[in-house]
Amino acid sequence: MNTLTPLRFHVPEPASRPGGKPDFSGVAIPKAGSIRRPPVEVAPEEIRDLAYSIIRVLNHEGQAIGPWVPDLTQDELVAGLRHMMTLRTFDARMQMAQRQGKTSFYMQHTGEEAVSCAFRIALGPNDMNFPTYRQAGLLIAHDYPLVDMMCQIYSNEHDPLKGRQLPVMYSSKKHGFFSISGNLATQFVQAVGWAMASAIKRDNRIAAAWIGDGSTAESDFHAALVFASTYKAPVVLNVVNNQWAISTFQGIARGGSGTFAARGLGFGIPALRVDGNDYLATYAVAKWAIERARLNLGPTLIEYVTYRAGAHSTSDDPSAYRPKHESEEWPLGDPVIRLKQHLIAAGAWSEGRHKQTEAEILATVIAAQKEAEAFGTLHSGGKPSARDIFEDVYAELPPHLRRQRQQIGV
Repeated sequence: MNTLTPLRFHVPEPASRPGGKPDFSGVAIPKAGSIRRPPVEVAPEEIRDLAYSIIRVLNHEGQAIGPWVPDLTQDELVAGLRHMMTLRTFDARMQMAQRQGKTSFYMQHTGEEAVSCAFRIALGPNDMNFPTYRQAGLLIAHDYPLVDMMCQIYSNEHDPLKGRQLPVMYSSKKHGFFSISGNLATQFVQAVGWAMASAIKRDNRIAAAWIGDGSTAESDFHAALVFASTYKAPVVLNVVNNQWAISTFQGIARGGSGTFAARGLGFGIPALRVDGNDYLATYAVAKWAIERARLNLGPTLIEYVTYRAGAHSTSDDPSAYRPKHESEEWPLGDPVIRLKQHLIAAGAWSEGRHKQTEAEILATVIAAQKEAEAFGTLHSGGKPSARDIFEDVYAELPPHLRRQRQQIGV
């Protein structure tokens, strides 16, 4: 009589847990400059290998090498470094403000600054981003006012969104930043729909969809890939793989696909993985995908391999699910330090200038914070008016809402 082997239920486990030694041996990192750069019109099946590697430009000495070196000037790279430094300083001040009770919630970008800051300068001025809550660099790199960002976080009387959104869920049509959704993955399929509409209208604007590694497990992610592939939507599909969802490591959402980029292959979408802590590589890959969309060649899926160095949010304690010093062991380093070292090696920057710039940026951010707090914070100062509940929804206010507004006297 044959005995059947009992079935076993498989649950993926991270390489290390709290109290253990950080282990990134499973992250295969090719040498900088070693990955080929195909023409933008390449067929997806010809670049399947790029979904399993990591495109890198900056080597350990800070030199930019290989076919993906972008055509950015030193002044443009200095501006990019300032954008990342500004975002990091902004984060630190707003994190402190939350701890002081001035806002209810905040989410930092530490370690991921290059992804959004570099991508924004690769876009055209009228393109539209459909971001998650960790792409504030898209706004900072597009010169969105820091005071307006802070007023939104404080939900005060100058909040551009009039208190209708959670802190850090910014929105600005002028700056190509669609309203952030607290529901995971909804913006991904919306971006594809927006891109399809742009093509139907014979416009020249493209869309950029953003999602985190954990949210790729949502059905909207897969629906977006179906529509993007079928209708060759002019959209760049961005997956930010920062290794951790709020408490779950990226292997849970990735499943058996090998990489998140590989998810695109089954839909016939060209897919690339890039070093998300390499500002130059991130810009170059973004530019490649944006050009492809602009030329009516359809969507591209990009996986940014990076690391969430901080907590998921001010409501999270990462020491409960990952080793305390894991961020220090991340093999792709810090995006700010890496670009700084590149500029120093090129003779366009120095340690002294970096410290001076840090001080200048801190002064600018503190001044913006003082201005924003003068309009109010969570527990003090001005608040949006109750009348804003009734505005900006209907061209003509329905009778029942008009009566409600009259009842509360606004």
